[in-house]
Amino acid sequence: MIEVVRSGPLTTIQDLGRPGHAHLGVGRSGAVDRPSLRLANRLVGNAEGAAALEATFGGLVLRATHPATVALTGAPCDVVVGSRARDLFAPLALAAGDVLEIGMPSRGIRTYLAVRGGIECEAVLGSRATDLLSRLGPAPLRDGDVLAVGRPDGDVPAVDVVPVSALPDEPVLRVVPGPRADWFAPETLSAMGRTAYRVTPSSDRVGVRLDGPPLERSHAGELPSEGMVEGALQVPPDGHPVIFLADHPVTGGYPVIAVVHPDDVPAAAQLRPGQRVRFALGPPLL
Repeated sequence: MIEVVRSGPLTTIQDLGRPGHAHLGVGRSGAVDRPSLRLANRLVGNAEGAAALEATFGGLVLRATHPATVALTGAPCDVVVGSRARDLFAPLALAAGDVLEIGMPSRGIRTYLAVRGGIECEAVLGSRATDLLSRLGPAPLRDGDVLAVGRPDGDVPAVDVVPVSALPDEPVLRVVPGPRADWFAPETLSAMGRTAYRVTPSSDRVGVRLDGPPLERSHAGELPSEGMVEGALQVPPDGHPVIFLADHPVTGGYPVIAVVHPDDVPAAAQLRPGQRVRFALGPPLL
């Protein structure tokens, strides 16, 4: 068991989500930064899709009731066990009674903690992921919660620490033209590549909301609701784009001017309020 001493601003249980249910109105959800979740699980010998914890802006304090092996990845932050600082991106052995504290990230916003054996809870549509939009899966963690840990399966890899590139100060996200790029003036897409946008505090697991020069439509009609994908750059009536993340709605009625390349969505998931981000237009994906 793992006891939650303090749950922090927002900590949820996440795996790789529940793909394949959009026709039922259920999005994929799951970890917003999937590569970080996969790495954390590999470091403790779990299957990559095992359920782990996604801590937003740190503040998480856990107590191990039994010996456990954990690993932390994603947004870098101070990690303390007792009075001793410990490393991210490496397996970490906890003794029974050890208290682990996760501080505020120095970059990014989401830190992942995997425990050997995985977090055990009821699966919904084949996933243990918390979907904050549809309210499927377990509720966000609260102080005093007790988390069950599964039975280990596989060996812990012989790794001391994994080198990981630092999160950039001002990331450049590759985008391709979206299905409704023609609802905007022809020069709008290229102009986006010359503009820096700023992340607003209203961003969450549904999407990253951006502030910058409004994107003005050339088409003033109403758009019937159509399917949405992760990474879609949707433009509401105020002209300020939103990058859809893991908990995005499966349909939407605002035009999608562009779509972030799938490999760059994890970088978008680590954007923090006030941070600047740019876009680079590339050819359509095949």
